[in-house]
Amino acid sequence: MKLVIIVGSGAVGKMTVGQELMKITDLRLFHNHMMIEPVIDIFGYFHGGVTQKLREVIFEEFLKSDNEGMIFTFLWAFDMPSDREYIMSVAQRFDEVYCVELIADQAVRLERNKTENRLKSKASKRDLEVSEQRLLNEERYRLVSEEGEIPFENYLRIDNTDLAPDVVAKMIKQKFDL
Repeated sequence: MKLVIIVGSGAVGKMTVGQELMKITDLRLFHNHMMIEPVIDIFGYFHGGVTQKLREVIFEEFLKSDNEGMIFTFLWAFDMPSDREYIMSVAQRFDEVYCVELIADQAVRLERNKTENRLKSKASKRDLEVSEQRLLNEERYRLVSEEGEIPFENYLRIDNTDLAPDVVAKMIKQKFDL
């Protein structure tokens, strides 16, 4: 089974590119906020432990399915060893792993933070002032990899500052023959 991991900073376009990639492949999208938002709704705050447990159930059951593969989005803090360990633990369960790192200028990401699709899919981003502050505070983590840091043979970095999500999805599909 295939796994396409899309990583990058907040509002870089991980979910939107994943949505476009799902349209042109037989892969299913599991974006990070599909688990985050229900947990916030229930608890009233982000609860990482519960979110993690729910993700595990999805991965376990998905791997039992007849699906061709999954697109998984994740905000990977490269200076956090636990994030690397988590990504590796997910990747080892799949037969074929592809990793796409999206990068975009902060000014562009701040604009993308306000898009209709993002706000529709991610209730926790609807308080724009708080959401914008979170994006600005991301600087305390290293969310862009250093050369050679991403351990997957099938890796692609795309600066999507000036690229539409459907264009990026086509680039990914073509590069990895999905």
